[in-house]
Amino acid sequence: MPGDILSGPDIDSETNARCLRTRRGAEFDLPMFLPVFRPGTAVVGPGAWEGAPLIRGCMSNAFFLYKDRAMRRRFAGGYTLSGHLGFDGLLCTDSGAFQGFRGKLFLSNRKIVAFQDSIGTDIAAPLDLVTPPGDKRTVAERKLARTQERIREGLALAEHCLLAGIQQGGRFMDLRRRSVDELVEMGVEYLGLGSLVPFFNKNHDLGFVGQVIRDSRAAAGPDLPMHVYGAGDPCEIPFMAAMGADIFDSSSYAHFANSGWYMTRFGALNRPDHLLAGEYSCPCPACAAASPEDIFRSRDALTLHNLWTICDTVDRMGAAIREGRLDAMLDEVLARHTEWFPESALAPSWEALWSDDG
Repeated sequence: MPGDILSGPDIDSETNARCLRTRRGAEFDLPMFLPVFRPGTAVVGPGAWEGAPLIRGCMSNAFFLYKDRAMRRRFAGGYTLSGHLGFDGLLCTDSGAFQGFRGKLFLSNRKIVAFQDSIGTDIAAPLDLVTPPGDKRTVAERKLARTQERIREGLALAEHCLLAGIQQGGRFMDLRRRSVDELVEMGVEYLGLGSLVPFFNKNHDLGFVGQVIRDSRAAAGPDLPMHVYGAGDPCEIPFMAAMGADIFDSSSYAHFANSGWYMTRFGALNRPDHLLAGEYSCPCPACAAASPEDIFRSRDALTLHNLWTICDTVDRMGAAIREGRLDAMLDEVLARHTEWFPESALAPSWEALWSDDG
């Protein structure tokens, strides 16, 4: 790979653009980003704008839909998730596993998987057991075993959708490898990497997340779609793609906006300095209609801009993969990011990941 910072093998020779085929016969080119969406909230959802970059899929929480009895009756009467969201792209649903991490759900894996399958989702999720970094090994092993049991149960229930085989294992790499090996043996057609969110946003240190993605891709083989749950920073996503991931979801665009952060491909800004100095410009609908100062004053404008930036980054990344120039894209990100954020761990952690290969 060209350059001193990226001291590793030629990424583009090992990174392939995959395609996701759903049970309803739709095909989606990868990589792709799935905004987390709930109707009735202030966050931007599918159809926020017309034209590229397009929102081709979205993530919705099936648990919130299921626990609403009136909504559940509507779905039982033929209402569909596509009709509910007003969107017919790739539909992915979450099971409520994260809500279960915070308290008892009074819901079985069997019921929530069957519900997701019945409402027309393309990708359903089992009620996996979230395994944060603080869990000791015995707890992580127990949660892994229970999650694998629920995935086996769910695979038999998912008739109209794909069931995500969600990796667990906490901070233990051997447990995560065991998880993927067993999921491949089960015949899962969609792999999700779970419980990685606590490892994100730590000064852009890709160390552990990168190891998990790279090791999981090696175990899963070249063709299985691989989803990193909770990944939504446009600065980090291209590096995750280089290691083998190709589906990402997050509500980061709204969370960043709520805290006053303006996303760019090179890192998030909390002041308009670089924009005012002409170092960065954005053609998104929000930025085209307002001054940099006004963008930073408006949470709605920041939300729209951030979502556009993530989708645009993924579109650029997909084109770079297909055209064999992903390494050049990463070089550009690293150069600008290091200039803007000299204390960031992005470059050293990326170099360390490849130096591990010798």
